[in-house]
Amino acid sequence: MAMWIQAQQLQGDALHQMQALYGQHFPIEVRHYLAQWIESQPWDSVDLDNPGEEAKAKRLLDNLVAELQKKAQVQGGEDGFLLKIKLGHLASQFKSTYDRCPFELVRCIKHILQSEQRLVQEATNVSSGGGGQAMDTLSQRHQQINQAFEELRLATQETENELRKLQHSQEYFIIQYQENLRIQAQLSSLSSVPPAERTQREAALQSKRATVEAWLTREASTLQKYRLDLADQHQKTLGLLRKQQTLILDEELIQWKRRQQLAGNGGPHEGGLDVLQSWCEKLADLIWQNRQQIRRCEHLTQQLPLPGSIEELLTKLNADITDIISALVTSTFIIEKQPPQVLKTQTKFAATVRLLVGGKLNVHMNPPQVKAVIVSEQQAKALLKNESTHSESSGEILNNNCVMEYHQATGTLSAHFRNMSLKRIKRSDRRGAESVTEEKFTILFESQFSIGGNELVFHVKTLSLPVVVIVHGSQDNNATATVLWDNAFAEPGRVPFLVPDKVLWTQLCEALDMKYKAEMHSGRGLTEDNLVFLAQKAFSNSSNNPEDYRNMTISWAQFNRENLPGRNFTFWQWFDGVVELMKKHLKPHWNDGAILGFVNKQQAQDMLMSKPNGTFLLRFSDSEIGGITIAWVAENPNKQGERLVWNLLPYTTKDFSIRSLADRISDLNHLLFLYPDRAKDEVFAKYYTPPLSKPVDGYVKPQIKQVVPEFTTPNPEPCAGAAFMDQTASSSGSHSNNFVYSSISDNMLDPDGDFDLEDTMDVARHVEELLRRPMANQWSSQQS
Repeated sequence: MAMWIQAQQLQGDALHQMQALYGQHFPIEVRHYLAQWIESQPWDSVDLDNPGEEAKAKRLLDNLVAELQKKAQVQGGEDGFLLKIKLGHLASQFKSTYDRCPFELVRCIKHILQSEQRLVQEATNVSSGGGGQAMDTLSQRHQQINQAFEELRLATQETENELRKLQHSQEYFIIQYQENLRIQAQLSSLSSVPPAERTQREAALQSKRATVEAWLTREASTLQKYRLDLADQHQKTLGLLRKQQTLILDEELIQWKRRQQLAGNGGPHEGGLDVLQSWCEKLADLIWQNRQQIRRCEHLTQQLPLPGSIEELLTKLNADITDIISALVTSTFIIEKQPPQVLKTQTKFAATVRLLVGGKLNVHMNPPQVKAVIVSEQQAKALLKNESTHSESSGEILNNNCVMEYHQATGTLSAHFRNMSLKRIKRSDRRGAESVTEEKFTILFESQFSIGGNELVFHVKTLSLPVVVIVHGSQDNNATATVLWDNAFAEPGRVPFLVPDKVLWTQLCEALDMKYKAEMHSGRGLTEDNLVFLAQKAFSNSSNNPEDYRNMTISWAQFNRENLPGRNFTFWQWFDGVVELMKKHLKPHWNDGAILGFVNKQQAQDMLMSKPNGTFLLRFSDSEIGGITIAWVAENPNKQGERLVWNLLPYTTKDFSIRSLADRISDLNHLLFLYPDRAKDEVFAKYYTPPLSKPVDGYVKPQIKQVVPEFTTPNPEPCAGAAFMDQTASSSGSHSNNFVYSSISDNMLDPDGDFDLEDTMDVARHVEELLRRPMANQWSSQQS
């Protein structure tokens, strides 16, 4: 409701743009009377590229129809009678229009809400003068583009007026020319007239002919000047069109594509295409109007040839403007939704291709088909050089043909590939130390269509962002490194798919921070201390000064080809292991600030030794991919008065799939304060697993607990049937993770108080499942 209230306050062009969002496909009355309901519905949760979500879209449609009917029923009195009929009619209209295509309704409403939000935000920024320098720059650039469009509109209107004047002048010239021919014919017929009469009439006709011919001579020069002046005006308009097109295609569209590429690394969403499409449609409209004017000028010239160079000039103008519209059409055939950049064979994937000017140029009247093929880096280079690669591909994609669909509500012409699958891939010969996960491919989308009644035929192509093809999930880690490096450091207009072999460390830091924040869904990214820790790891350097790394460069080999010293993994593999662990199990704790993470063992010791016993911190393991350990300070149980910093063996994803971090910390009673001085329950209590429920049908669920023997008070002897797993504690302050399972409760006994072996076996089997380890042989023998 708040958005609709703000939208109603829009003025001027913004108000007109908002009103233009509505029409027969979605009447503005529905938006007004159901404003609160519409804004509260989960439209964004519907994946329009997933046919399986059509039922969700259908429910939203049915709910909308029901809300309209409910709204109609409550209308009463004389004033509400017409509204009741109107809303009832709209409910029926929505049902009949969208019942077979509920996705269209969702797409329409999403477009409306996003457009309203953008218009309100732009208006708010303008009125408040806020939004920061970046927003001011954006507003200025958009204002510059809109002003240029107004200038082009006026110029096009002026040439249209001049063309009409020229046409009228030429039509009158032709009439006078025909009059001159008639006079000549009359003079020729005087030979049959008596001499006395002939002399009188001939003098009059000669005088009239002289007057007409003098006018024709003057008017011919005037017409020639009109034509040259109009051609000159068109030349200037073409210059403005080129300038505007360069600004939109080579700056705004390229920036959108760059944002789209960075979004692949976790950067901000590239934003919608509505503004770009509106600009491109305005360009297409203006270009087409000017092209039609030039063609009309050519027709006038052919209709009345006059001496001069106008024909050659018009031919050049026609060729130039055809080049301009060709560049616009081919450049606005873009990939709205990129295919996955790490592409696994035999796995379904999706993509969406859009022609920004398709609706304006009426391409949708005969919707074209789009084909997708996968090509290698070399084939992509050949395509950009316009070398023939017809039918060449580097693999086979199933379901790779799609007809473009026109969405009237949004005015978009798109092809939605929803069920593509890479059946096979043909790899090229690798260079040097290059691995298969460093080989880049791309999905080529191509189509052919005509505009202007087959007047112009276009064969359009566009390439996806680089794709790394894998056949097994174990390759995902290294493939992601290739994609991240390419997305971060690719330059616009590059030769496919060249990237620098070395970059500044600070540049890589930006990419890693972007990736980390995106995976954590948090604004809490990598701090300067975190980046120093990463620099020490990447460069095997012990300096704690950030300035020492600012001008250093890191190569691709250092990033993900060469193993870290003394390890069997690369820098990226270690970092990606941390990211995977965090996003799967520890994201809330990172966002709470509970995990320091990027701290080595010596730093942890220095930090903890000045703190009270029981103070602990969480840091990432240096020696294991995707590992995190607990370090804490406590008395040495073997030497009174001595304090040590202890480290548990690292936890991994497998451990947290058994028991969560919060529960493990809860189990360890010797852990009291999270560094520097926060009580552990204050930080982690909200994540503790609730106590077990009461037994059901005589069965009780076993409870898993973690212990560290040296720091655990002696437990009572477990009763028969209890499962206990012990791992030997390591020396030098490191401990393994030990688990104790709750002993059998009284519910394990039958009503007569006898021991029930079958129930005990149930507990044992559950413990086996949790630990994913074979049961002891004696259990099997007892059961049998």
